[in-house]
Amino acid sequence: MSRLNNLGQNIRKFRLKKGLTQAELALSLNLSYEYICRVERGQKFMSLRKLFELADVLCVKIHDLMDFD
Repeated sequence: MSRLNNLGQNIRKFRLKKGLTQAELALSLNLSYEYICRVERGQKFMSLRKLFELADVLCVKIHDLMDFD
């Protein structure tokens, strides 16, 4: 599995833990829910700036999103 897929799975895990839908997360990041869907599937990459915003919204550290073990 690629790192991009792992990142997407971690984003999905923390999004669900926070109780957010893809649409709600997308709205909070000023993105489309289709984009979030593609990121979670490992088909799109987020900019570093958006990853930091995402971590803030999900109340996690960047390290948590990048933990692939």
